[in-house]
Amino acid sequence: MTPRILAAAVTAVLASQVHAEEMKMAVTTSFENSGLADVLLPVVKQDLDIDLQLLVVGTGQAIELGNNGDVDAVLVHSRKAEEDFVASGNGTHRREIMYNDFVLIGPTEDPASIAQTKTAAGALQAIAADEADFVSRGDDSGTHKAELSLWTAASLDPTTFGEWYKAVGAGMGAALNTASGLNAYILADRASWLNFGNKGDLAMLFSGDPALFNQYAYIPVNPELHPNVKNELAMKLENWLVSDTAKALIEGYEIDGQPLFVFNATAE
Repeated sequence: MTPRILAAAVTAVLASQVHAEEMKMAVTTSFENSGLADVLLPVVKQDLDIDLQLLVVGTGQAIELGNNGDVDAVLVHSRKAEEDFVASGNGTHRREIMYNDFVLIGPTEDPASIAQTKTAAGALQAIAADEADFVSRGDDSGTHKAELSLWTAASLDPTTFGEWYKAVGAGMGAALNTASGLNAYILADRASWLNFGNKGDLAMLFSGDPALFNQYAYIPVNPELHPNVKNELAMKLENWLVSDTAKALIEGYEIDGQPLFVFNATAE
């Protein structure tokens, strides 16, 4: 091999080893626990040449990372917090991507008989009346915010509850593990529950109330307030997330024949 050919070969190898552009996105633990990230990230890298780094936290922490300019975008599920983030100027806009629902999980024997109730508020009232063990995320996540909203709808205040109410300050997977160990009730998103491998004697006992709707939205961080963020990459990712490719991957992701998310992004 001549020196010129050798140099060309080395250049080609080095070019092939150039790293994809890195982008940071804060996502909820429920998104991570669903397993969907493992489906989407390899295709994002293939299609966009973006090495997407996920910071997995609760919605409250994800938005705080956005407020500080520590990430380029967030993917979260608490509409009021999302709208406040955009209104503050730290997020440029909110784009809905997909949804699933929250479900109430509990012991198979269902001591509070929540499976017989008609509404999510009624189910929580039954749990409180029985003082059955209930595990709360307690971490300012989207799931925790949804749970607190449901207690309010049930005319109940968790700050008045006894030891049966256990706020663990943990992500979805860890909270589900606690509930499994205690054989306790818990509010979870459907995707995390279906992908959870340590169900023990727990079962899905209540679902279907419109109050349990769970929308996920994507928000780029504002480069005017945070010049360090990679807005160009964030916009490339947004365009991909609302594409037919992303739709097929999201709607094709199933566990035991059950879809975990419904794609509902619309063209702007």
